[in-house]
Amino acid sequence: MEAASKHLTPVTLELGGKSPCYIDEGCNLEVACRRIAWGKYLNCGQTCIAPDYILCSPSIQKTVVENIKKNIKEFYGENIKESPDYERIVSKRHFKRLMGLLEGQKVAYGGESDESTRYIAPTILTDVSPEARVMQEEIFGPILPIITVKDLEEAIQFINQREKPLALYVFSDNDKVINKMIAETSSGGVTANDVLMHFSIPNLPFGGVGNSGMGAYHGRFGFDTFSHLRACLIRNFKMEAMNNIRYPPNSQKKVDWAKFFVLKRFSMWKFGVAALTVLGIVAAIVIKVSPRPRIRDVGPSEVGRN
Repeated sequence: MEAASKHLTPVTLELGGKSPCYIDEGCNLEVACRRIAWGKYLNCGQTCIAPDYILCSPSIQKTVVENIKKNIKEFYGENIKESPDYERIVSKRHFKRLMGLLEGQKVAYGGESDESTRYIAPTILTDVSPEARVMQEEIFGPILPIITVKDLEEAIQFINQREKPLALYVFSDNDKVINKMIAETSSGGVTANDVLMHFSIPNLPFGGVGNSGMGAYHGRFGFDTFSHLRACLIRNFKMEAMNNIRYPPNSQKKVDWAKFFVLKRFSMWKFGVAALTVLGIVAAIVIKVSPRPRIRDVGPSEVGRN
């Protein structure tokens, strides 16, 4: 962005962030946890839109943990380190950063690591403090903290107290819950009852907002982002009298008309509707008061003659 600014070149930035995942009590936890486990541990958690942490009620936390554990074993087997489907951390520097995030945390599952191969097992953390280091920066790794909230309102408040995420995930069978989460939070994108999949749809814009980026791309949105949308107004030479209000010399009358049309934000659409209404009333009155033509019966001889 700094390099582009020297040439006044527009940019779009997709910056990531801590993407929350809210699980409603009434949803299908088995399916929800299966999809979350897939999205979180894909590429060893190293995707910018991976679910960063889970928000759920204390009453379902244990069930969530057990379901995710079951899915991890189903995906990668009992010996995850030997699984051909489980990746490694991209660098030793990143490996050490992730291990630092685990310090002092309660590990409900996983936690095993091997620095020589940059292996960190799929890990679930419970009883995580919102002030913990793991909650202060994007994880970008196979570590999944669970934060308990009492209800949807508290989950929304928790999300809104932090920087705007690149993605937001909500799992619920209740459309009102989903709509409320969308309406009362801000994020780059939202997927309900799944994770990551909004990224794969070319007809949806992909990008961040606030701390998670600016602009959007994919499909037509990428074309628009990197194109200049030029406004073109083409007028004719008719109705020049309407332009007299803008030409000197000025007068109080012109100022008053300008205030009427500009400062008062008078809507020409409303003016048109009002004008049509008046014309309709006038037409109705004219029709009502106009003498109706007289109709008389004609005989057969007259019809033939006419």
